[in-house]
Amino acid sequence: MWSIFKPRTQAQSHVSALYDRIVETARRPQFYTNGGVPDTPEGRFELISLHVIVVIRQLNKQGERGKAAGQSLFEYFFKDMDYAMREMGIGDTSIGKKVRAMAEVFYGRFKAYAEAADAGDEVALAAAVRRNVFGDELAGDAAALARYFLAAETRLARADLLAGPPAEVLDFPDFNS
Repeated sequence: MWSIFKPRTQAQSHVSALYDRIVETARRPQFYTNGGVPDTPEGRFELISLHVIVVIRQLNKQGERGKAAGQSLFEYFFKDMDYAMREMGIGDTSIGKKVRAMAEVFYGRFKAYAEAADAGDEVALAAAVRRNVFGDELAGDAAALARYFLAAETRLARADLLAGPPAEVLDFPDFNS
């Protein structure tokens, strides 16, 4: 009888593992040391968002199962953001508003990064990254992050992100600034 729940549980487990791999990648020190991404909750949100966007874009290209996995990944990401804010001591009454605001910010980034990437416009992508990750400051290497985003899309386009363990199929490139 319990076998009817197995596919959903497996899918949730896969999305959780994808997300864990994304977070692990976004925590690579070179993004912060070489790329100049601020090592703050906001900077970490930006890097996780960038990676989630890359993965969702690739999942969306993998049919209905991929689109469903992409939606699940988005939902999982924001559940984690909700949990992280609670851990930082943000009160229950304001969490919903903050998560909604973060989702709106995420959608804006998704749209800006996707439009630039789809057009093959590395300059526009770097401008969007600079604006979002660095707040238009010249401290970070937005051009390197834009190149990384495009390289990650190219690499992940060759993988079936639903086929195997995320640690094997979700192979992000190294970040070099």
